[in-house]
Amino acid sequence: MPKITIAKREIGPDAPPYIIAEISANHNGNIDRALQLIEEAQKTGADAVKLQTFRPDTITLDSQRPEFTIHGGEWDGRQLYDLYQEAHTPWEWHEALFEKGRALGITVFSSPFDHTAVDFLETLNCPAYKIASPELIDLPLIAKVATTGKPMIISTGMGSDEEIVEAVATARDNGATEIVVLHCISGYPTPVAASNLGNIAHLRTLLDTDIGLSDHTRGTTVSAAAVALGATVIEKHFTLSHDDGGLDAAFSLDAKEFTELVTNAKEIFHSIKNLSDSGETAQKDTRNFRRSLYVTQDIRAGEPFTAENIRSVRPAAGLPPKHYWSVLDAKAACNIKAGEPLDWDMVK
Repeated sequence: MPKITIAKREIGPDAPPYIIAEISANHNGNIDRALQLIEEAQKTGADAVKLQTFRPDTITLDSQRPEFTIHGGEWDGRQLYDLYQEAHTPWEWHEALFEKGRALGITVFSSPFDHTAVDFLETLNCPAYKIASPELIDLPLIAKVATTGKPMIISTGMGSDEEIVEAVATARDNGATEIVVLHCISGYPTPVAASNLGNIAHLRTLLDTDIGLSDHTRGTTVSAAAVALGATVIEKHFTLSHDDGGLDAAFSLDAKEFTELVTNAKEIFHSIKNLSDSGETAQKDTRNFRRSLYVTQDIRAGEPFTAENIRSVRPAAGLPPKHYWSVLDAKAACNIKAGEPLDWDMVK
């Protein structure tokens, strides 16, 4: 698989998982809050903050037709246009948000939802692009993003295997070489039992790309499990406080929870990625407590070894216990005192 790098940070199976804090609508329409979200995300150790770049008129229509009304979930009964009017990040904020990220040393990038958003983000030197799950089937948009040559993160929620393969092929055919695909369940929030993390391995085989997770469950358990299954990217919604409300608050993490996610993800990665002899080093001081063969009674030269005069005990200074049966078939080569560790020089 091609090497993937976003703002000099490598992404892949040999690097700790890349953790993205998704701001989405949790700025609650306040630029100061949006700037504070970036500050707090940087403190958690997140690698990146992700925005969403759209206007209500570029993502939907101002229509009262029934299909423009949401049924079920956190946003039941909302009109799409009104929802996106409330949720969108004003374009005039973007420059300040990107600058804030650069000043703090945390990457800021975005999900564009139409061609004009891609052109706008290019003027801000956006370092990477995310294709949101509902846009997986918008192949013209994917092609447009791919022509930038920037790394692409593609989310799969609601997508069939055929649609996912088609989206990745479109990205590659139009110039994208650095692609990460995120397994995603587009439920807001997603029940833990519906997470279907087994799909991570399936997607890796299907696409020959790095696979991550866009996680809409509550808490950090599913994200941690995904890292253990080899996810190289974790995206999670981020809020300042659950008490502040907001469209995405129900399935977002606050700063304390996000810090826990970042810490756990790194620890899980290092626990399964044997990059050194750290396991042997950790056990070095306790290996002496393993068992070995010791003499339990005085034995004279020429006397046989028996179950009464040798035994497997701790510590590990004598012969390994696997030689017990061989020793029982032999005789002592010399006088041996009780309490001595047995070695081959004592065996005739």
